Amino acid sequence: MLVRGIVLGVSIAAPVGPIGVLCIQRTLSNGRRSGFVSGLGAASADAVYGAVAGFGITTLSAFLLDAETEIRVVGGVLLLLVGVRAFRAEPAEMADGTETSGGLLEDYGSTFLLTITNPVTILAFVGVFAGLGVGLTGDYLDASVLVLGVFAGSALWWLCLSVGVDSLRAHVTPRVMRRVNQLAGGVVVGFGLLALWSVL
Repeated sequence: MLVRGIVLGVSIAAPVGPIGVLCIQRTLSNGRRSGFVSGLGAASADAVYGAVAGFGITTLSAFLLDAETEIRVVGGVLLLLVGVRAFRAEPAEMADGTETSGGLLEDYGSTFLLTITNPVTILAFVGVFAGLGVGLTGDYLDASVLVLGVFAGSALWWLCLSVGVDSLRAHVTPRVMRRVNQLAGGVVVGFGLLALWSVL
């Protein structure tokens, strides 16, 4: 069950979306710690949704799905704000690659909020958990192990991504970094507009 959870966590984290783009941009700007901590925020949100599905917390899952429109609007606005900030980031401000604890906390919190504001994710977890027979029989041990595996698998992916991207930092000039920031910001803003458009 733990191995299944790890595989599930990797498969959920690996597709490149706004979180992946942000982690790559933050790793290039601030170093591997910033990218990895950003990924941990997303992994934590995945674990929360996995727990909701695995432990059969029907009231909470029903609330999340009922409030889907409002949550999507919040997520879309957050994506726009984060995207604009990334677009306007200047490489000179981050040249030394250091990151304060406050900065890391912001990295973690922003990706956690961005991931948790996609309540449709819970449907995927409900489907997968039901297919594995988890959460249907009241076996909370299996559910706990699977959720732990999801978090571990997701965290492992973000660690590999941040370490891999960090190895390229020495070859990235300020000019290239400025373009990376603009490209990443533009992509994230695009995801935000898409999220708001889906509400309409």
